Amino acid sequence: MLPRTSSSWIAAIATLAVLLLPLDATTADKDGWVSLFNGKNLDGWKIGDAKQAKWKVENGSIVANGPRSHLYTVREFKNFEFKAEVMTTPGSNSGIYFHTKYQEVGFPMTGYESQVNVSHGDPIKTGSLWGVVKLSETPAKDNKWWEQHIIVRGQNIVVKINGKTVLDYTEPKGVQGGRKISSGSFALQAHDPKSVIYFRNLRVKPLK
Repeated sequence: MLPRTSSSWIAAIATLAVLLLPLDATTADKDGWVSLFNGKNLDGWKIGDAKQAKWKVENGSIVANGPRSHLYTVREFKNFEFKAEVMTTPGSNSGIYFHTKYQEVGFPMTGYESQVNVSHGDPIKTGSLWGVVKLSETPAKDNKWWEQHIIVRGQNIVVKINGKTVLDYTEPKGVQGGRKISSGSFALQAHDPKSVIYFRNLRVKPLK
């Protein structure tokens, strides 16, 4: 039951009104971008493989390190533009999943992975769609921040690195299995104990 004092009623009604507004009406900036990371903690995110995970926030960045683990957004999206500033240390491997679903353990079984890898032994480099479209070279550099920009609209996926389009893929009809366009969370990957990757300024612009 709501409190009966007039001031409490007004506050409760105002809170309810905010909760009923669309997500981007309360959190988007003037250009429609919604921040996914507050730069301080992992509010709004959920950790998979939590028992072995070593995620941390350091100097305004999310740091991925340690055994395999994935960090999922609580929010889900369908059509969108996503941007993140990313930096790898030499020999590191990671990825940015989209249209995926939270899993307590294991590599995500649904959605696509936009690869993050400059100099790791895996020949699939930054900007690739892992297991779907392979890029053997990337404009990204270790120890330097780059912007990874992913655009999904309908069945089309575009990936840009520092503003350069490195991938433009349209999913064919009839794709089976979990690796396909649908809707879902974003997830960051901690691939292995030797990989250290930094993410900051993560944001999304929902599209119609």
